[in-house]
Amino acid sequence: MPTRSPGAAPTARQADLDLLQGTLDVMILKALSWVPMHGFGVAKWIRHTTDAVLEIEDSALYPALHRLEHRGFVAASWGLTENNRRAKYYKLTTSGRQHLRARVSTWDRYAAAVSKVIHATTQPA
Repeated sequence: MPTRSPGAAPTARQADLDLLQGTLDVMILKALSWVPMHGFGVAKWIRHTTDAVLEIEDSALYPALHRLEHRGFVAASWGLTENNRRAKYYKLTTSGRQHLRARVSTWDRYAAAVSKVIHATTQPA
């Protein structure tokens, strides 16, 4: 993926990617805010919570978990699943909990603003 220099404006494609990654990251952090989980459990919780509207593919989920771990928002350790299979469990860190609160606040403002636009009943002057 091409990188941009500090201070450079993001391309439209990079801005879309940042929004998608940020949205996935906040959903993962929210899932882990309840209890430590392995990746399959996170994907299952998101699918269940969204009534199967959102299906998180492994190709998006695991890079996101690794990115969050690298940033110090989650910590990982090995454990056994309910089926006695070895799996990596992810736990929200204090820093991750703080980041989640900030991102939820930002998301709420963003979603409210977009909602006002798409549900507007008056045309521009």
